[in-house]
Amino acid sequence: MTRTVTAALGRLGRVRRDALRAECAPLAELDDVELGARLLADTPTHEHRDPALLRHWAETATGFGTRLRSRCAAAEPRVVERPGGIDRLLLARYVSRPTPTVELFTDTLALGEELVDLLGWRDWYAEGALRATALAHEDAHRLLHGDAALRRALRERLGHTALRVGRFRITGHVAGSEELAAHGYAAARTGLGRSPLLLTAALASAIRALVRN
Repeated sequence: MTRTVTAALGRLGRVRRDALRAECAPLAELDDVELGARLLADTPTHEHRDPALLRHWAETATGFGTRLRSRCAAAEPRVVERPGGIDRLLLARYVSRPTPTVELFTDTLALGEELVDLLGWRDWYAEGALRATALAHEDAHRLLHGDAALRRALRERLGHTALRVGRFRITGHVAGSEELAAHGYAAARTGLGRSPLLLTAALASAIRALVRN
């Protein structure tokens, strides 16, 4: 049963909560590849790319991340929980220096849990799964950050040519691809019903609603 929303989203009032539901409902109708393609389309350098190419890259990068689920890094980073994520549109982030650390933003995490209840998405995102998903997502970034061979393999899989001279070809980085790989990794690691991309898009709508409030 959906719980009563009493925290951040409760302050929006019934009319604005209904408007937020209406804004997010169409997102759930999109498949995960389309959500990924939209993320790429909103990434600088991709503004004029062919939508079919963006869908191909989204599917490829997400699949690459899904297959990384059996990998684990040599050492676990420390986890630091702090507020301040809503203002920066961040649920979590990985920093490698001075000490490998995952920063988990408790205010955004709490908002995400409220939002899942408000939208009736609990079958996709079980209670407590958001924290595990955020940590898994940052673990994927840690894997990619620390392994040049993995990053090169992702570029090869995507097949984006940055430079070609005769028969020689240099693959280029696809902006946003590592983020999609991390989403695929997190979904596979935590067994979510839908990609974290869906909740990320809904969270952006919720934060905009709170800012307007």
